[in-house]
Parts: sequence; C-alpha cells; structure tokens
Amino acid sequence: MHIPDGYLSPATCAVLYAGAAPFWYGAMARLRRALHTRLIPRLSLFAAFSFVVMMFPVPLPGGSTGHAVGIGLATVVLGPAAAILAISIALFIQAFFFGDGGITALGANCVNMAVVGSLAAFVVYRLVAGRSALTSARRMVAAAVAGYVAINASALCAAVEFGIQPLLYRDASGAPLYCPYPLSVAIPAMMIGHLTVAGAAELVLTGGVVAFLQRLDPATLKAGAGRVVAGAVQPAADAPGTLRPLWLTLGVLLVLTPLGLLAAGSAWGEWGASDFADPAARQRIAQASSNHAPPARVPQGMQRWSSAWTAPFPDYAPPYLRNAAVGYALSGMCGAGLVILAATGVGALVRARRSTGRHDAVRS
Repeated sequence: MHIPDGYLSPATCAVLYAGAAPFWYGAMARLRRALHTRLIPRLSLFAAFSFVVMMFPVPLPGGSTGHAVGIGLATVVLGPAAAILAISIALFIQAFFFGDGGITALGANCVNMAVVGSLAAFVVYRLVAGRSALTSARRMVAAAVAGYVAINASALCAAVEFGIQPLLYRDASGAPLYCPYPLSVAIPAMMIGHLTVAGAAELVLTGGVVAFLQRLDPATLKAGAGRVVAGAVQPAADAPGTLRPLWLTLGVLLVLTPLGLLAAGSAWGEWGASDFADPAARQRIAQASSNHAPPARVPQGMQRWSSAWTAPFPDYAPPYLRNAAVGYALSGMCGAGLVILAATGVGALVRARRSTGRHDAVRS
C-alpha cells in the first residue's frame, strides 16, 4: 500500500499533497489545544508501533504481500487528529530513510493511510462502540472492526489512485505513462488481499491491544472514546509506568523484525522499474494482477520518476551489512528511534507555538 515514486503522475501527487496539508495543519492545531504532558509520549509510542508493525508483511492471495498498519489502534488511543500525525510521521521516516513509499507519493500515502484510514476508524469506532463503558467487550469489538474498515478504506483509495493513472496519462502511442493497470485490475488486486488476510491482521492487532489496555488502564482509551455511560469505571489517567508494557512490547517486536523477511514477494504496485524488464519479476507481477501481463516496456513516467529519491537504507538493508536479518533488525531499531525523535520534535514545535500564542495573548 506504500505507493512508490513513479506510479502516480506529478499532478496526482500534487493534488494529494494539497489534500493532506489541511489535515496536517488541523491536526497540529488540535494537538496544540489538547496538549498535555502524557500526549507526546503516547504519540511517539504509537507512531513507532505503526512503523514497526509495517515491517511484518504477510503473504496475500495472488503471491503479493501486505501488512497491518496500526491505524485503528492509533485512532482509538490517540483520537483521529493525533493518529493522523502519528501515522504520517511513520510514513515520512519510511519514505525518506528506507525507500518504503515514494517521496513524490508521500502525500498520497498519508491521505490514504493517515487521513482516510484514521477518519474511517474514528467514525466506525464511535458508531459501533456507542456510549459503552471503556472496559466493555463492545468497545473492544468496535476497535477491531474500526481497524479492519480503516485498512480496507486505505487500500481502496490506493487502488483507485493506481487505477485512474492509465485512464488519464498515456504517451503518444497510447501506452500508460505511470501505473499500467486500470481500475478493473487494481481494485481486485488490492482489495482481495486486504479484505481477507491484511484486514484480519489489522483486526486482531487492534482488538488485541485494546483488550490489553482495558485490563491495564482503561483511561488510556479516553481520547478516542467520546461519551461513555454514566458510572463507567474511569481510573486515573496515565499513571507513571502505565504504558511501560507497550514500550516493552515494542522492544520485543524490534528484536523479532527479521521474521518479516520470511514473507516472499512484494506488495502489489510496489515493484521497481527494473522489475518490468526482468522475466521472473514480470511473471510475479502478472500472477499478482489476475494474470494480466505488465507492459512490455517500463512506462516512461515511471522510469523518469522512480529515481526521484534514493533512500540511505533502501528496503531496510544497510549496504554495509551482509547479513539481511541483522540489517533488517538494525533498520527497524534505527527507524523506530527516528520516528520517536520526529514525534518528540512535533510535540516540541506544538508546545513552542502554544507558548508563543499565550505570550501574544498576554501582551495584547
């Protein structure tokens, strides 16, 4: 679901950057109003959690792979505004440092996963959970369903963006300039795997962690909960060490990241331009695309824009390490650290703007 450089036209990328910008701005403004001492550690934790979870791909029907994202979980715990920022930060680090998703397509990936995914999760969670208590089984089910809907809404957006490219952008000979597969191929190829395996992974992840938080400290679920029934149990929020088990879980996942290398193949639509010239790769592309053969040549626009950015550690494989498992694990640790630093930096920026606003109000 991480759209690479070259699969979307520059115009499409520009429109989606413009579409993401107001949500980033609005999320920052809302974060500034709601800022409290425990919010930034939460934002850092769930941004890093999303980053690490996406390093565990699973095989999908057709020979491609997919993964959970943690959209529903971030939304349920942080609320939609902070979730948009958390997922966007994870996607930013993935794109710039590891080439997982393109720089030109970063706006598209953020719209799909951070914006659409978080808003879809928020709406579904509120509708299904109603005013149930924070500790109720209904709320855990609501979170699981929200995660499932969120990842599939994100996948559908990506499929549509892929599929409209050959309808809108062709060269003089009629050949597609960017993603070569139309909607009739892109939507089934993306959605079959996400409606089944990837969606199930997101459902289990979200529901499982929310059930754990219900036992650990239900007050951590207040941000995304809305109104709850009168008399619901509401322990003191964010007691010291409350989220320590989740930080420990994140550490365990980082150690286990080499397991993500066991899933063979790549996600649909994330092939490199060189794959279109490789007979074995072409066969895999066709297999994952309902046996629709890819074009004989690399689409011109894809070839041009595929090298828009060269990540320092492409594919989570530091070039100075020969052992793939060690390189993958170190990339995960480095990436998670960068995500935490970036989230902390966003928090510091928001806090500074908030302080400036207060000083200006006092002066006036």
